[in-house]
Amino acid sequence: MPAARRRVTQQDIARMTGVSQATVSLVLNGRSDADVRIAPETRERVLDAIRTTGYVADPIARRLAAQHNRIIGVFTYEPVFPAELGNFYHPFLVGIEECAERIGCDLLLVTSAPVVDGRRRMFHESNRLRLADGCVLLGQWLDPADLARLMDDGLPFVSVGRRDDAGGPVPYVGADYPGATAELVRRAAGLGHRRIAYVGTGSGPESQADRMRGFTSAVAEARIDGRHLPIDGRDPDEVLDQLLGERRTCVFVEEFADGVALAERAAVRGLRVPDDLSLVALGDPTRPATTDLAMTGFRIPRREMGVQAVEVLSALLEGVPTVTQRLLTCEPVEGTTLAATRD
Repeated sequence: MPAARRRVTQQDIARMTGVSQATVSLVLNGRSDADVRIAPETRERVLDAIRTTGYVADPIARRLAAQHNRIIGVFTYEPVFPAELGNFYHPFLVGIEECAERIGCDLLLVTSAPVVDGRRRMFHESNRLRLADGCVLLGQWLDPADLARLMDDGLPFVSVGRRDDAGGPVPYVGADYPGATAELVRRAAGLGHRRIAYVGTGSGPESQADRMRGFTSAVAEARIDGRHLPIDGRDPDEVLDQLLGERRTCVFVEEFADGVALAERAAVRGLRVPDDLSLVALGDPTRPATTDLAMTGFRIPRREMGVQAVEVLSALLEGVPTVTQRLLTCEPVEGTTLAATRD
């Protein structure tokens, strides 16, 4: 037997089982050479030696001897590691860790990927994703080309957040932004708001496009005037001027912090929320925003999305039938910033 402190090698396995190192390599790679037929009993003898010696501690050997490394990769294009308690991504990571621990898997946080043009690159020459059985993709934006390559390469993955097809159906666990947004529009319409606005990008990542889709469909259903006001590069005062000029009585903000900024500028002008202007936040803050207002809106089920993403990935790895595209219900937040219009 090799010394206790020395890592077991393929040569050690070959000596123990009376086969060549090439045969051990073929067994580890789960295949047979065209000129070498490995007898079932020989293959099993090699695998038994791997298990006995602890050679399965090597990630590749573990994958081939036990089918899975019990390692789940977590990749993001955005710098979310580590995440403080108040960070938007923290609940997602808590859910991912919680479920991984429950099913007996380790997490591999892929933080060494090089940054090109301000974003991490998933595929590069020292890519370590292959050490994992599969990966959870986390972040607001994912490269469609990378999704397509993951599918082509056959590496199991699940996205936290709905993703459009990339050469095939993408497994995801997302939030039902269209449903949550539409419900708030219906509520505003029921309170008498006939001229409302959506402030935000309304396009780009699926999470933003989905909110806009829910807003547009509900506005049409309620037969009210709903206007999209892009905010990128615009001063809050400029946006507020347009809202007041068009006599918008209720504002749906894609980003919580933009709602806070509009409320602050309204207060400077002597306007009160919600008496003079109602505000609705479509989700949790993704960037710091301090306010005393209890903003009406909804919460994203972030921890549960992380949990279920790992559950879906585990089912894919084990070949267990499961729903691979899930939208979870957002939690309504009553708040105090939406009231009946006085218009």
